[in-house]
Amino acid sequence: MKLNSTQVERALSQFQAEAIPEDHPVIPQLNNLFGEHTFFLDRSGLNIVEPAEGGRAGAQGQAAKVVNLATWSDDNPTRLEPHEPELTDVVVVLGAKH
Repeated sequence: MKLNSTQVERALSQFQAEAIPEDHPVIPQLNNLFGEHTFFLDRSGLNIVEPAEGGRAGAQGQAAKVVNLATWSDDNPTRLEPHEPELTDVVVVLGAKH
């Protein structure tokens, strides 16, 4: 799921991570591996968000689940090891869907 700048800010206010900027040189490689998404790095690794509950919007707005795509290979986060996408327990509210 590709997020706009407002959605990125909302997501980051709800879970501790850092968004990888769209103009970062690694983005084309990540898009080739995982598809078009907004990518986030946190202490567990590389993440994206996907619509929760079929993408239905609740009273607060569109909810999305954080999905982990790759974990750090060691305690010193310098290399990521991709794996099958794993849903996390983190749900973020992105706001109204337009």
